[in-house]
Amino acid sequence: MDIKKLNKKWWKKEVGYQIYPRSFYDSNNDGIGDLNGITEKLDYLKDLGITLIWVCPIFKSPMDDNGYDISDYYDVNPEFGTKEDLERLIAEAEKRGIKIILDLVINHTSDEHEWFLEALRNPESKYRDYYIFKRGENGLPPTNWRSHFGGSAWEKVEGETDENGNEMYYLHLFSKKQPDLNWENPEVREELYKMVNYWLEKGIAGFRVDAINSIKKNARYLDLPVDGADGFAYSIKYTLNQPGIEEFLGELAKKTFKKHNCMTVAETPLLEYERYNDFIGADGFFSMIFDFSYSDLDMAKEGFYYSVQDVKISELRNKIFESQLTQQKYGWGAPFLENHDLPRSLNKFLGEKANEINAKLLATLFFFLRGTPFIYQGQEIGMDNFERTDIAQFDDIASKDQYQRALGEGFSPKEALYFVNKRSRDNSRTPFQWNSSKNAGFSKNEDVKAWIELTRSQDKVNAESQINNENSIFAHYKNMIELRQNGKYSDCLTFGEFIPVELENDEIIAYIRKYENQKVLCINNFSDKNQQVELSEIAKNIGKKEIKLRDILINNYGNIENDGKVLVLERYQSLLVAI
Repeated sequence: MDIKKLNKKWWKKEVGYQIYPRSFYDSNNDGIGDLNGITEKLDYLKDLGITLIWVCPIFKSPMDDNGYDISDYYDVNPEFGTKEDLERLIAEAEKRGIKIILDLVINHTSDEHEWFLEALRNPESKYRDYYIFKRGENGLPPTNWRSHFGGSAWEKVEGETDENGNEMYYLHLFSKKQPDLNWENPEVREELYKMVNYWLEKGIAGFRVDAINSIKKNARYLDLPVDGADGFAYSIKYTLNQPGIEEFLGELAKKTFKKHNCMTVAETPLLEYERYNDFIGADGFFSMIFDFSYSDLDMAKEGFYYSVQDVKISELRNKIFESQLTQQKYGWGAPFLENHDLPRSLNKFLGEKANEINAKLLATLFFFLRGTPFIYQGQEIGMDNFERTDIAQFDDIASKDQYQRALGEGFSPKEALYFVNKRSRDNSRTPFQWNSSKNAGFSKNEDVKAWIELTRSQDKVNAESQINNENSIFAHYKNMIELRQNGKYSDCLTFGEFIPVELENDEIIAYIRKYENQKVLCINNFSDKNQQVELSEIAKNIGKKEIKLRDILINNYGNIENDGKVLVLERYQSLLVAI
């Protein structure tokens, strides 16, 4: 492995931090987080040690899906501030050695985008072909596909019924206010490329690329077998990772990303591993991708909250190993525990057993995987889910749909609410808890009501109480970042080979990072009981008969029980140790 060659890829050394701007910090007392709020908290992020911020959508939007419905790609949504505020954020972050990447949403626009408005106004306009319009038959939409947010993926266009009584529809894989763009139209693609280059030239470091493996649709537009009581079908067979998408992605990369020394991290759910080389290989479309294979283990049926289940540690281990080995074979990944579309990781992976000790265990397991790690706001202080007592308390469009979907499948209102509480995207979108005040320090005026309800746990979980506490979860994250960025084993923990440690014990997840003459073991006991591991069993995984534990880099307990042959891990103990 050529370290000089690796170092050319600057983004491999970064530590990412995802910000959901509405919920990070409100600088102007309107109950909504904003760009100036992020700028004001840059010193906090600098202290934590992160080097790159992914800011969720801040472009002009009606906010039907909290900014993922963009009505103007060239302007900032007034609730977040101005273009000048964005430029100031980029400049102030740069002074602190922090880069900014933005969210790139180009599978769809808002139905209030000027292109779509013109497409509706004038069916003969060129903008009609910027989107996907199809006629239905016999009073039915073109296909029986279900939108990701529920109901038909086709919305009727009023006043465009033909002489046979067949109505016109447009496709929206997400909400009806998010019409899908027609990527088959070269003019659409060129418009998007122009916009991407505009922002890269403004000084951002790159993009997180949203829903990008949905841009190619199967042109036959066929029905699928109904899979729910609503009479619709999950559309991904014909709308996700379709053959031929490589042509679009290759062109996108060539005309935008590869013209700049930028970083891209793509959202590509359910992408087959055998296609990874095209996506993240030496000449791949993206710098890295998020692999969701282990993030949805808490749902037995993909995309259905009512199938929520406990995560088996053995299954989590197997998925992590498979993901890491595949990404290592082809390119680079982006390990993560949380994001704006998922519940909090402590609740998902640890449930009622979650505490400060095993929060550190979970953090250590994921942070030192091979790839550019991403931390989601609040994760570094152990923020958790918030249980709501009525569906009316939810803001998230998907949560409301999933509640209705569960009722349609025969579950009671109580059961449906339970499922949504466990899985809702609102869990990760509650305001960041800066201190223990009434509104958790989210707004300068503590009497201001936030746009979404707080978790109410700020008296126990907040940044202010953890920043100067050397035993806090925050301190643990800060220590991990310092080790990866500047420690003796930095190259090993960044560029090192990932070696899975196969053990007979299903309660333990362990792996080794190896670089040149350095080897670091990460071993994690997910059991609430002490576990014994023979060091010779670990040694076998690297072709050795025995190993010795040398420098202890991380230990979420104060002690280690090790006689040189057997390592005893206490309940939820996590170790990062040079061997």
